[in-house]
Amino acid sequence: MSDEAVPEAEWQRLHPATLALSIVRLGPRSLQFLPAVAALGFTGRWWLVVPALLAFIGISLAFAWLGWLRFRFAVGADAVVIESGVLSRQHRTIPFDRIQDVSIEQGIVARALGIAKVGFETGAGGKENDASLDAIGLEAAQALRTTIRAHRSAPVAATPVAADAPEAGEETGAASTEDRLLFAMGPRRLLVAGLFNFSLAALAIVGGAMQFFDNLLPFDFNVFNPMDWIDIAEGYGLDTWLLAHRWIAGIGAAVSLLFIGFASGIATMVFANWGFRLTREPRALRRTRGLTTRTDVAVPVKRVQAAILVTGWFRKRFGWHELRLQSLASDGEKEKDHQVVPFGKLEEIDPVLDEVAIRRPGASERWQHSHRIVAVGGYIGATCAALGGSLAIFFGQPIGWLAVGSALLIALVTTVSARFHHWTDLGDMVAIRRGFWKPKTTLLPHASVQSVDLKTDFIQRPLGLATLVFGVPGGSSLASHEIPAIPLDVAKDLRLRILAKALPA
Repeated sequence: MSDEAVPEAEWQRLHPATLALSIVRLGPRSLQFLPAVAALGFTGRWWLVVPALLAFIGISLAFAWLGWLRFRFAVGADAVVIESGVLSRQHRTIPFDRIQDVSIEQGIVARALGIAKVGFETGAGGKENDASLDAIGLEAAQALRTTIRAHRSAPVAATPVAADAPEAGEETGAASTEDRLLFAMGPRRLLVAGLFNFSLAALAIVGGAMQFFDNLLPFDFNVFNPMDWIDIAEGYGLDTWLLAHRWIAGIGAAVSLLFIGFASGIATMVFANWGFRLTREPRALRRTRGLTTRTDVAVPVKRVQAAILVTGWFRKRFGWHELRLQSLASDGEKEKDHQVVPFGKLEEIDPVLDEVAIRRPGASERWQHSHRIVAVGGYIGATCAALGGSLAIFFGQPIGWLAVGSALLIALVTTVSARFHHWTDLGDMVAIRRGFWKPKTTLLPHASVQSVDLKTDFIQRPLGLATLVFGVPGGSSLASHEIPAIPLDVAKDLRLRILAKALPA
């Protein structure tokens, strides 16, 4: 289907609510207008500010209306055609066969208006979405996704069983058109996850807001300063009693700190993962989630390169883990790794791993350790901190003791962390486990590895050690995949075995 062949009656426009979204977007864009307002103020022409602002809004809305008027699209039997541009026209035809994912996203305003943004990913250029329809009706967006899915799934259903084996976990025949729920999170799970997601990130925001409105508050904001609690108690005639029981103020400050941390964790989890559902489609894992912004993205099973299990020192004691999938179909800068299980037990994670043909090492698996030389970098940092603190103390600066104390803490953490570098080869995949405070296990199939770099340096070389660095497409937000400081002959043997399976002759 080409754009020239599209009958005039088949062309469609975006939803008229696109203009309402343009008005909402004027808020952030108006910040660019502030320098002009400041310039008018410096020249003393304040009477021009309101007319200039109205002109800015009017011109912006006029361009938004022209953009909406000049944008049209058509959905044919095998392609989507998009025509756009105000001053210069662009025609684009996207065949269904080239579309790897159709994502549906709804912000809070879009949800209120019953519209959605539809993004088409073809994998060209590494962009988040290669093309998009900013605002169409939600039902139309879902129907468009269903149409493209049906077109792509048709060859799968027609493939005879005797042909090449389907991808791992993919059903054949009529059953392949039915979605299966793999994982979901209800309000109770979100609450528990939020409690384990304790964060003081909101403390800085609250503190900044309190400082901004400082003149409106009856006290200086410092949530963990016990003296503030004493000042508040004075207004109720409790200051004498509270001064005699200072530990009460300390407890109050600690409770405030904990409340903000837990409330921040719960709010973050609820806003990001409300209504979380992970379903198995014929060719992909589909994830929907979000309270204010509802996202609907798919992770093609064949494009999954690695699985990453993340937990925490405390949450691990209760069996809670997070599962991320490193995929070629990443969400761009928003999310390089797809979070498919934000907070679940291992028995809930295993079925998801089965769908992408990745397994966890068994309890009886023999793990190998990296050499303790991995701690040398931390020890060098601790030494530098200690020397700097000692110099400060020598010149009469008491703050140097803080640096000395930090050096001891760095050395202690480095010593403990060095004991948590493990790896094991499972024949068709390698598992890498590291971290004490936030343990991370990477499950890397040999077939996903595009390159294996063997590196040594002036410290490892005399000890007969080397570091293996794995090149895996898709990119990971959780750092590179590597096995540091293992015997050189072991590293060479593992490198040859992985490359033999990843790059067969």
